[in-house]
Amino acid sequence: MAQPGRDFPGVGVGLVVTRQGRILLYRRVNAPEAGFWNIVGGKVDAMEPAANAARREAEEETGLKIGRIDFLCVTEQIIEADAQHWVSLIYRCEDFTGEATLTEPDKLSEMGWFALDALPQPLSAFTKAALHYLVP
Repeated sequence: MAQPGRDFPGVGVGLVVTRQGRILLYRRVNAPEAGFWNIVGGKVDAMEPAANAARREAEEETGLKIGRIDFLCVTEQIIEADAQHWVSLIYRCEDFTGEATLTEPDKLSEMGWFALDALPQPLSAFTKAALHYLVP
């Protein structure tokens, strides 16, 4: 069976969740970019609007209840080290309730709220691309 991102470009989504000038980041466990810090996100399912996928992925990964989201940008990542290619729609959100937790420890190992001038390293290509539009 063909795999998105490996056998053909995958369609992904990300959500930049911010609170009081800080951004929510998680450390990835799996490829692409295992060990890198990343905004929340994932794959768009067939027949699922991208904005809905961004909200779903964020809620699954954080435990937050996501409210209004706004479109931020489109990014493309070709990650040769992991042989992956993704085109992703990125959204942003400040409207949420609850406290962020590690709900998928098999996928994400750590999380935190970080000031934009004190981000952990390394950042994923996906996150760097989103930050380019968030912080001109």
